[in-house]
Amino acid sequence: MTLRIEAPEGHDPLAWVWGEAAAGISPAASRLSGAVYADATLPLREFEAARLRIAQINQCVFCLDWRTERHGETVDETFPAAVEAWRTTPELSARERLAAEYAERFAVDHVALDLDEGFWTGFRAVYTDAEIVELTLCIGSWIAFGRLNHVLGLDRACALPATAAAH
Repeated sequence: MTLRIEAPEGHDPLAWVWGEAAAGISPAASRLSGAVYADATLPLREFEAARLRIAQINQCVFCLDWRTERHGETVDETFPAAVEAWRTTPELSARERLAAEYAERFAVDHVALDLDEGFWTGFRAVYTDAEIVELTLCIGSWIAFGRLNHVLGLDRACALPATAAAH
């Protein structure tokens, strides 16, 4: 569990990275991450299907353990396994499956995704343009911030505050 950065004496590394390490950027990144959770309008299971697929790809421990809560609801404990098996599981709706697929393809081969007209035809048949933009912004933040946490060792060396909304 190696932390790849050193926070100043007396500072929690997680809070320091997300709050002040890069003074002009850290607080803005934290606000973006918070906005993704506070302001996203996609249904919870679709949101979590994409988020969990990115967490699985990034291998961010925080993100794998995190469950987004909305109005007292979270996904059930079998949902992460269903997301990992998005291609074959009957447990996901068509939109949830597309959210997981889009997240995976965006993360691992965005160039091929851009060129796949068949995917886009099916995706646009069930998601509005506004939903696609929202989902894409969420996925982009999860890729960046989950990888930041993992690469810097924050996800393994620090405890996630119970009230944190940003990863």
